[in-house]
Parts: sequence; structure tokens; C-alpha cells
Amino acid sequence: MTRSTADIVREYGPFSGADSVHGVTYDGQNVWFAAGDKLIAFDPASGKTLRSIDVAAHAGTAFDGQHLFQLAEDRIQKIDPKTGRVLATIPAPGGGGDSGLTWAEGTLWVGQYRDRKIHQIDPQTGAILRTIESNRFVTGVTWVDGELWHGTWEGDESDLRRVDPRTGEVLERLEMPPGVGVSGLESDGCDQFFCGGGRSGKVRAVRRPRRVSAAGSGSEIREGLRHAEQRPTVSSSQFIQVHSGGGRPRKSRRVGR
Repeated sequence: MTRSTADIVREYGPFSGADSVHGVTYDGQNVWFAAGDKLIAFDPASGKTLRSIDVAAHAGTAFDGQHLFQLAEDRIQKIDPKTGRVLATIPAPGGGGDSGLTWAEGTLWVGQYRDRKIHQIDPQTGAILRTIESNRFVTGVTWVDGELWHGTWEGDESDLRRVDPRTGEVLERLEMPPGVGVSGLESDGCDQFFCGGGRSGKVRAVRRPRRVSAAGSGSEIREGLRHAEQRPTVSSSQFIQVHSGGGRPRKSRRVGR
């Protein structure tokens, strides 16, 4: 496993009307984040807030290329970003203790905060397809270039972790500065992550480590998923096709925030 200090390249916010940042996702142009009773979109180039959708938004957020998915208590809502209408809901696997959320190759991946798990689920029914176990609280999940990453936050310590989707082994850690937490995680499909900052009300851009031969193709993601399918339960702890978010559960369900 390799360890390094996270390279925070930019901070956004705090944002008017948002006391906390829970889930985070990216639609290819704008960053969306969950702010409790609404989803807020901003331009990552200028940092300017663009719009909001009034909807329950308590934890992870994801985007599948057409729709937003949002954790709200014990359910996941499918939302039309053009109208703000909730089109469908499915049960969340953690029953309200869920955190990160991402879309990858036709399925949703959901972080379960205190239980330290990541579930792959059917986006139509919510049925659990496989589970990866972590050894840290899971506060965000994302796929990029065939790599599975998740955020952690316990006490004053927080990091981003790249894990093997076949075994759950931690392959790489990007350690955030003391006191700087990750409450949601999203890749821009290229060279950076967007990280929710919890009660700071901020979103931070963190540079993603470069790979010598990162092709960034959907086939890499499918390969990672194919290998993961060989093991339904494992231990440890680019855009359009893969999107994510994250975030911790609501205040009543989390520790120290």
C-alpha cells in the first residue's frame, strides 16, 4: 500500500443556504452536492452557484448520465435534474445508515457508514448484488478508470482510499490534513476528486495521483467489476458511465459531527 498527503488544489464555499455538505456528484459540467433539504449545483470553474432542487438530500449523491440519485433517510430517490421531480424510490441497503453513493456500469454502489461496507445494488429494486467490507467508516464512494475509491472519516482523521474490488485490500491512501474531513466523494472522470467537507460547508478538489498507463476506458471498469463478481463478499478495507457521491448519514446517525 502506498500513502501520501492529499493535494488539495481548490476549495469551494461555504455556500449560501447550505450549513453542511453531505453527498457530492458531477454531471460532466457541474458539481452537485446534498445539503440536507436540497441539492445544489455549482460551476467548478468559477465556483458560482447555479441552481438548487428542493428535495430531501441527507447523504450520498450519484449521476448516471441522465438522472440524479440521492440518499434520503432509508431510501434512494431517482430524480430528474431538469424538473426536480422524484421519479422513483428504492430502499437503501443500510436502512438509513447509508453514506456514499456512485453509479458504475448500470448499478449503484452504496457506502454503509458505521457498518464499514460498500454494497453494489440493483438500481431498480435495491437488491444487494455484492458487498465489500472496509476497516474504516465509509463516507463516499467513486469509480474512475477501473479504480474503486472510498472516503473515510473517523475523529479528526480522514482519507481517500483506493481498494481492490476483488479482495477489498487497501492499495493506496491519500491522507487529508488533520481536522479536514471527507463527507462525500466524486471523481471528475480525469485527474481530480471532489470531496464534501461536512459541517465546514465546503467542497474541496483533491488531485488524483497519476497512473503510468491509465487508459480511462469503460472496459477497465467492466474488468474490475467482472473480477469483483467472482467474490460476492470480500474483506478489508468516466463520466456518464461512472458517477459518484458520498456523505455521512444524517446528524442523528453519525458521530462527532
